[in-house]
Amino acid sequence: MSELQRSFAKAKLAGLPPEAPLPPDAFLEEDEYAEEQGDAKSHSLYESAQDDDSSSASSASTASSTGTIKPNRKHLFARPTGNPLDPLPWTDYFAQEYYLENARPDEVVIHHVYLTPPVNKGPLFVLQHGAGSSGLSFAVFAKELSKALPDAGIMSVEARGHGETVVKSINGNIKGEPYDLSIDLLSSDLSDAVKLGQAKLGWTRLPDIVLVGHSLGGSIVTHVASSGALGTAVLGYAVLDVVEGSAMDALQQMNQYLATRPKSFQSLTSAIDWHIRSRTLRNSLSARVSVPSLLYQGPKSPSCSDNPPWLWRTDLSVTERYWPNWFTGLSKKFLEAKGGKLLILAGTDRLDKDLMIGQMQGKYQLQVFPESGHFVQEDQPAKTALIVQDFYRRNDRSALVLPPKVGDLLQESRTAHKTGIPLDRPEGDKL
Repeated sequence: MSELQRSFAKAKLAGLPPEAPLPPDAFLEEDEYAEEQGDAKSHSLYESAQDDDSSSASSASTASSTGTIKPNRKHLFARPTGNPLDPLPWTDYFAQEYYLENARPDEVVIHHVYLTPPVNKGPLFVLQHGAGSSGLSFAVFAKELSKALPDAGIMSVEARGHGETVVKSINGNIKGEPYDLSIDLLSSDLSDAVKLGQAKLGWTRLPDIVLVGHSLGGSIVTHVASSGALGTAVLGYAVLDVVEGSAMDALQQMNQYLATRPKSFQSLTSAIDWHIRSRTLRNSLSARVSVPSLLYQGPKSPSCSDNPPWLWRTDLSVTERYWPNWFTGLSKKFLEAKGGKLLILAGTDRLDKDLMIGQMQGKYQLQVFPESGHFVQEDQPAKTALIVQDFYRRNDRSALVLPPKVGDLLQESRTAHKTGIPLDRPEGDKL
């Protein structure tokens, strides 16, 4: 700009009227709005940052290629008012919870289940979590599945030694660790819980059932399907990220993993934070609802003024003697049991020889989520629900339209010939 141009511009600017000042409450109004909206905004920002590491790189690339990003003025002065790691209640994901008493000759089991009942003859999805988890491991998945199949029922069952399921001796005393966690007993617990739920809700018969199990839960649902404990009600079963070969290999490093895990937490938020930062769970929303159910608050020490720590409900180290029992023979049972079969994995390297041959022979449906961790139903709840919904629709008996039997057609033809009343069939469907 030349000296003459600068002088001309200064003269023009000097002649303009002064800009009116902002009113004193302008920023106050923005702060009040931000305070109302800040909690939800801060939660979504935290969750999006934690849930998808690749999103930041993608956003940065988009920003650099499109130029300046204009910020939303309404949120310029927002002050977050809530903690994005606060626990979330189970009532946001299930309609009911039940404690179903199961009296056996040598013990009494109080099965704790989360339930959203089916409506209009909808199917029932029976969910079984893995070792060390709880029924709320499926919470966000269950909500996504309910969106896709509004009439479907969802029952998430907590195994003995997990969550709030309690095992008592005949005299009424609560049994402590170590529990009997053999695969036969865990499978009996699951099928009994379903039948007790049927009696509790007054169902005259079991609805069509799809069994879904993660890790150890996958072995349990496969065992239930193989045993026929729920009869012909089972349409199919879905196993999430467990196969016999890789599971047996992983057991060798299990004690090493347990040694690196914190023994306790000072608060529930710190436990949620650890699960997210350690990449044990890759979805902060799911972590906020599932992690609190994995812990209980220990007794307060008289000599300590601090709050008592939060401890693990399930001590996985005492279950070591059952580990081989959980997974031995799993692939064979999975391939041979009656019903539709779905296997969802976090990587194809988890397939063993039997499953690779079965996949080539078309014996089951395989879906791989390479971007997920071990907890596929928590890391990718919407995608998992979409796959399970499609699996149900392809195995839904009510959607099958079977052709009439030949004997019935011949009888109808004879009747029509005798009475003179023509058969009501479309053109081209005559005998």
